[in-house]
Amino acid sequence: MSWVAAHASRTVRRAPVWKGAGKRPSALSICNNSVRGLKSYSNGRRPSYLPAALHTSMHLRNFSVAVISTAVASGAWYAYNGDAKVQSLATHIRGFASSAINSAHAEDPSEATRRALLVSNDQFYAATLSGDQPLAKTTDDSDRRVLNMLTPEQATEKLRKNEESYLVNRGKGVVRYDIVQVPSNSPIEDDHAELIVEVPSSVAGTTNGDPSTDWNFWAVFDGHSGWTTSAKLRNVLISYVARELNATYKAAATDLSVLVPSSEAVDAAIKQGFVRLDHDIVNESVDKVLKAQSRRVAAELLAPALSGSCALLSFYDSQSQDLKVAVAGDSRAILGRRGPSGKWTATALSEDQTGGTPSEMKRLREEHPGEPYVTRNGRILGQLEPSRSFGDATYKWTKDIQDKIKQQFFGRTPSPHLKTPPYVTAEPVITTTKIDPSKGDFIVMATDGLWEMLSNEEVVGLVGSWLEQQQSGNGGSKAWLQSWFGFEQKKLPVEATNDGSAEGQRRPIRQQQYDISGAESRFVVEDKNAATHLVRNAMGGKDRDMVSALLTLPSPYSRRYRDDVTVEVIFFGQGPDSRTVEINKEASAAEEAPKSKL
Repeated sequence: MSWVAAHASRTVRRAPVWKGAGKRPSALSICNNSVRGLKSYSNGRRPSYLPAALHTSMHLRNFSVAVISTAVASGAWYAYNGDAKVQSLATHIRGFASSAINSAHAEDPSEATRRALLVSNDQFYAATLSGDQPLAKTTDDSDRRVLNMLTPEQATEKLRKNEESYLVNRGKGVVRYDIVQVPSNSPIEDDHAELIVEVPSSVAGTTNGDPSTDWNFWAVFDGHSGWTTSAKLRNVLISYVARELNATYKAAATDLSVLVPSSEAVDAAIKQGFVRLDHDIVNESVDKVLKAQSRRVAAELLAPALSGSCALLSFYDSQSQDLKVAVAGDSRAILGRRGPSGKWTATALSEDQTGGTPSEMKRLREEHPGEPYVTRNGRILGQLEPSRSFGDATYKWTKDIQDKIKQQFFGRTPSPHLKTPPYVTAEPVITTTKIDPSKGDFIVMATDGLWEMLSNEEVVGLVGSWLEQQQSGNGGSKAWLQSWFGFEQKKLPVEATNDGSAEGQRRPIRQQQYDISGAESRFVVEDKNAATHLVRNAMGGKDRDMVSALLTLPSPYSRRYRDDVTVEVIFFGQGPDSRTVEINKEASAAEEAPKSKL
């Protein structure tokens, strides 16, 4: 290491001390900006080359060129030359380290500058580097990871890549729904499904003279330990539930004294759909695999059983105007409703189901008496966080079955605390809410990646602000908004919720991790898609550097700071009736041009 780099290395380990009014910091000063530092929940030791002032800081910093040069000289980053040789990036940029020490932030105007990330064991920092050499690390010629910071425009493009929006012109109480997914895992472990079924009166037993009613289904799935279970749910869960509902409604329609099933009967049908599907995934798959005696068959059939997924499904019957929300896991649904005062209120329609939820802990201890490890540190058997989910067969199979599967095919070693399975169930908890389309109700359904970042009240308030922006003239087609804004528009603050509806729900842990204040000034309205609007504000809102930094981090490192996020926003109202559902192009990602097939 040259004397310049060594001197800089010794210097940056000391926190800078500036004395005297108006004295300009030296080139080795560390400059604060609006970006915040993201502190991961790991026990990794901070590398010694980080400045002492940053060791206890939650704020993401902008390093001067000299500090970056020194950090790189310590081996933090590497660049690939293109000739199968890996060299320290310090080789490429050490040349301007000495000049940077002599002149703060001095840069050659002929060299381009770019934003980049310095990643340490448990924090990352923003930096501005000159030159056009990309930051990269490679293990061989086939794998190259570039850490160039996304620009705000690129971050927006990434946020909107998977957004969808649909205008529902069926006159049945639903006017629009927006969807977005932003991955952290690769591939994303979340999934989702939506379906509108027109049901004839002979099945639905309509009492208002309509020849049919609409059954509306929306679902989000939060996978873990892989993507296969959530993909399975995307393909078949709604079908399983619809089949049970069909049988229940048909039975009621044949009884002239009933015509429509009771709310309890509908709940039972939804639960039956969930439980039957999980039985097929977890138990029927084992029977088929043992009969086939084939590793190929085992790999195909056991994958959805060995991984797992939470499920959140909403079912809206346009005739009864009842909204059923069924949850198995820690995804969440909330209702936004505006009262006479013009303010929005947030009402939780589900409870997070984890090994740390009081009601779930009580249930598990009653079902498994004398087992102190049934919940430990908020997790089932000290390992799995959701207490209800699909798949997760290692918490449902007996030890004998697990040993047999592992010996003959593949599998995991059972937990030493496994005694009386199953410990995890896919039976959902269901709530019922009467929807009033004339009031412009909306619901937000999302996997826990959103709720780690925003509270219920913030989410409802953000959707309210977004609606206000659309009504002001920046939202394109307004036909679906008429049921919201038939009167003078006011600012849409959200009322504080003190009714206990949020009990059993975890607080947004990422706000503490990011050291974010609760000030509403950090929010922004920039998107035509309501779901994308929520995710943008969850990741930083007006703080564009924060948004860019979070979206720049590659998988799997990004998982320390953000989870996969899937959000659906469903708007109820009295819209037009053309019996159609159309893509809302201004709030949907452009379809990619079809690729030629070989």
